[in-house]
Amino acid sequence: MDLRFSPEENAFRQEVRSFFQTEIPLSIRSKSIEGRRLTKEDMVTAHKTLHKKGWAVYNWPKDWGGCEWTPVQQYIFLEEMQSNGVPPPLAFNTSMNGPVIIQFGTDAQKKKFLPRIAALDDWWCQGFSEPGSGSDLASLKTTAVRQGDHYIVNGQKTWTTLAQYADWIFCLVRTDPSAKKQLGISYIVFPMTTPGVTRRPIQLIDGGSEVNEVFFDDVKVPVENLIGEENRGWDCAKFLLGNERFGIARVGISKMRVARIKELARRVPSGSGGVLMEDPQFAEKVAAAEVELKALEMTQMRFLAAERGNKSGKPNPATSMLKLKGSEIQQTVTELLMELAGPLAIPYANDEDDMIGHNEPIGAEWAAPAAPTYFNYRKVSIYGGSNEIQRNILAKAVLGF
Repeated sequence: MDLRFSPEENAFRQEVRSFFQTEIPLSIRSKSIEGRRLTKEDMVTAHKTLHKKGWAVYNWPKDWGGCEWTPVQQYIFLEEMQSNGVPPPLAFNTSMNGPVIIQFGTDAQKKKFLPRIAALDDWWCQGFSEPGSGSDLASLKTTAVRQGDHYIVNGQKTWTTLAQYADWIFCLVRTDPSAKKQLGISYIVFPMTTPGVTRRPIQLIDGGSEVNEVFFDDVKVPVENLIGEENRGWDCAKFLLGNERFGIARVGISKMRVARIKELARRVPSGSGGVLMEDPQFAEKVAAAEVELKALEMTQMRFLAAERGNKSGKPNPATSMLKLKGSEIQQTVTELLMELAGPLAIPYANDEDDMIGHNEPIGAEWAAPAAPTYFNYRKVSIYGGSNEIQRNILAKAVLGF
């Protein structure tokens, strides 16, 4: 098993890095590196710049705009994107709903939706979680009753990320209430402007409102907006969640943040004199995080090396450890930043007109994002399948317990 990059792969890395550093505005990349919140316009600008280059849907089949990159090239692309602070293409479009439509949609649905999804002409959101149905997603209660050529949707979704910006929603609904658990669920899509759809923001502990509650009251959805077969939506959900979990490790982001912490710690005074990076206890914590991160990176490389010979197209269940360990490391890094900032980690001032909480800091400029980022990252061990769920997957599918 050769974990080294080939000359061609290293040349590809240089091409990607050069594009990111010259074509994505520094003002946007700096926000990501410093942990500041991106506006909708920032995310759209980055996405459309990647789309113009042909890289927004690199992971799709070539017929629908994909790049046909190898798993290693995809890894390099993501690592350089994260290390350089480039906002990724909108995941709800490119990594979630788009691949589901490619896999399960009709030809007419593909032609209608995929070009606009790829170009971010439509902003999509995910209607999966409900009050009481998060990790146990199969217990969802939102119903869709067929009446002629329409479904009538009633229910509620929660934690719907960036729904305040969304034009469309992809939604899991129960179409057969008599069926058990995963059976009787369907995957449908419809505009967020459909009569009966109501959005309500949820303020999080970081002060922002990036997630929402979404209510459906007698929402009429054309039957032609059903993706896949009726009552087989769980197949779509499993496919989507498999794609989502692989990308949550975010090795590049953690590497970038550890480097920034070390840089700042060489300037921030410690309580005993000198700078914080000279404090043995803090330096030991940083070193431990780097060791864990290097182990995660090597594990990811081992999976990629195995993928080189994988012709089945089926996801490796062992990749659950990437999500599990990657999310834990991301949380550790935000804890280190909080320790580094100390009493300077005063959150942003609140502004009721600001939907996602980006404001002028009332503490030190560099330290202001520390507390909001720390609080926000409590969620990464939950979404995409909680870490407890990932441990169950590893126990059953990998260890055979």
